[in-house]
Amino acid sequence: MISYVTLGVSDLAAAKTFYSELLSDLGAKVLIDMDRISFIGKSMAAPMLAVCTPYNEEPASAGNGTMVAFAPGSKEGVDALYNKAIALGASCEGAPGERIPNVFYGAYVKDSDGNKLCFNHFI
Repeated sequence: MISYVTLGVSDLAAAKTFYSELLSDLGAKVLIDMDRISFIGKSMAAPMLAVCTPYNEEPASAGNGTMVAFAPGSKEGVDALYNKAIALGASCEGAPGERIPNVFYGAYVKDSDGNKLCFNHFI
């Protein structure tokens, strides 16, 4: 099972603010905060999101085809996270809607580093 997912970022402080605020309504907060990496989640025993400046000190870049998906538990939760992400400065990659009729409802954004995020609910 997933322990955590890491996204490379160019501005750690900005990424911590974006993700901790975005995911706060899901009960997430910064759990570990170090010089170049921070872990955000509900608890150390649940899957977490880590944001970090790259270890090799090269510029952060989003992986082609890489995406992190968050499940808020309802279509309304998907809409709320999408709207919150946009308000926090993310760019739209696909407005909320059914992607697979009667199966999958989702929305897509990219953060300021180009990391692609999905907010989804399996119907």
